[in-house]
Amino acid sequence: QVQLVESGGGLVQPGGSLRLSCAASGATLSYHYVIGWFRQAPGKEREVVSCINSSDGGTYYSDSVKDRFTISRDNAKNSAYLQMNSLKPEDTAIYYCATDRFALGCRYYAPNEYHYWGQGTQVTVSS
Repeated sequence: QVQLVESGGGLVQPGGSLRLSCAASGATLSYHYVIGWFRQAPGKEREVVSCINSSDGGTYYSDSVKDRFTISRDNAKNSAYLQMNSLKPEDTAIYYCATDRFALGCRYYAPNEYHYWGQGTQVTVSS
């Protein structure tokens, strides 16, 4: 059973930065597991933020975070990261990492297609 644990959330001022981490156990993520970062704000649906493939390291970013966020993975540590820069109040949400094995690149899969999720970490951007 794959287990994911997120960390690194917190309160930050607009324009600030945070780095989220996602540590996996129960599976070796380098073995065809894609990793996605998602977020859910109060009253809104869960949305994809970014994802990264296992096979080719290809990445995807939503338009709202492109050029501000960077996803990465460290297969040796069985972990993934989301570096968030130039944070805005609208980035406030609970952030989740998720993983699964997919045949195609991660950009083609919606949140409800991932089977393994972390518990989430709160990110609040406020002055």
